[in-house]
Amino acid sequence: MGRLFGTDGVRGLANDDLTAELALGLGVAAAHVLGDAGAFEGHRPKAVIGHDSRASGEFLEAAVVAGLASAGVDVVRLDIVPTPAVAYLTDVLNADLGVMLSASHNPMPDNGVKFFARGGHKLADDVEDAIERRLQEEWRRPTGSAVGRVISAPETVGRYMDHLVGTLSNRLDGVKVVVDCANGAGSFVAPETLRRAGAEVMAIHHAPDGLNINADCGSTHMRSLQDAVVESGAHAGIALDGDADRCLAVSAEGAIVDGDQILGVIAVALRNCGRLSKNTVVSTVMANLGFRLAMEEAAITVVSTDVGDRYVLEEMRSGGYTLGGEQSGHLLLLDHATTGDGVLTALQLLSELAVSGGSLAELTSVVTRLPQVLINVADVDKTRVSNPQLVAAVLRAERELGDSGRVLLRPSGTEQVVRVMVEAVDPGQAHDVAEQLAEVVRQTLR
Repeated sequence: MGRLFGTDGVRGLANDDLTAELALGLGVAAAHVLGDAGAFEGHRPKAVIGHDSRASGEFLEAAVVAGLASAGVDVVRLDIVPTPAVAYLTDVLNADLGVMLSASHNPMPDNGVKFFARGGHKLADDVEDAIERRLQEEWRRPTGSAVGRVISAPETVGRYMDHLVGTLSNRLDGVKVVVDCANGAGSFVAPETLRRAGAEVMAIHHAPDGLNINADCGSTHMRSLQDAVVESGAHAGIALDGDADRCLAVSAEGAIVDGDQILGVIAVALRNCGRLSKNTVVSTVMANLGFRLAMEEAAITVVSTDVGDRYVLEEMRSGGYTLGGEQSGHLLLLDHATTGDGVLTALQLLSELAVSGGSLAELTSVVTRLPQVLINVADVDKTRVSNPQLVAAVLRAERELGDSGRVLLRPSGTEQVVRVMVEAVDPGQAHDVAEQLAEVVRQTLR
């Protein structure tokens, strides 16, 4: 059997791959690996747990809570909250671990179990491996007063919202914004936090019923947000995903603003006030060439990582950087949070909009995105991307594009797919080169 933990916790089809039995076992194992540290220090272990709005989150939460409490961990239930709220409250409530039940932007039938260590930090691979090993081990069950107690404290999310508003250097008075909550974990927190910050807020897709999370809404389906922004005359739109750790935006004209553009705006703003650590921003290899060129123009160093926020975070921690993110809108602002936070990102972007006095289109023009074509070539042997014929084809494409374009050929980490990405000033050229490379992939790797 392969490794249980993926790039972001344990994820799968709820009640099929991810069962109540597995969730209970994960709760017990996490209690032993993460909770025992607290016991050794002489205090009773404590955990906080939250979930997004999926129906399956209800029974999975019950299972994880049962596992934790049966292993002697006191549990604080937060109810439906964003993933970054769990991370923040794990730290603020001095918990030994945090648990979030969510499959993020995935469809409703999926779900996941994500753990945070003390301080609200994501787990290192070796800690995840330790939890996975403990699933197979015998253990001694506490009894009597040694079993964990469970309380519900959804009101503590107010401390998280106060923290978010407190990160702003200026209020958002006069800014009219439409927020697409994806019928997910941010459905209450996002509009309320923006209102507390002074914005005039119109919320859409903010009525979760357990089944409608991410359904034709949120950061993966932005058409309705684009329409709402234009029709309402708002200055901007904000799109969250199901667990509210990502943020994309929409300009007053209805144009989508992606994570590269948002990252560029925040990077320049932090540089201007002397708060960009080491004058460096971390992004992934999928970042648009236009973003890289814009940062070069702004004299900001870009450090690249593989795709995935955990790789961005690892590089930020090891290098001492405080700002990083992905094109998908998953931004990390380590001065204020330990994990990606869509509402925090929205606040920082809208703060710059308020200060600028202009439009979001003008603000984000700092990054001019080059046309980017992405082709996923399926049913090929992704382990053979170093094939000499394929390598030669990539070199030919790079010579054709010169300094005004870029080629990236990357095997998927989760699917039997090779991704071919080409950027060029001329969209027709980008399309033609991508199609040519995709055909070489099909011919050489099947």
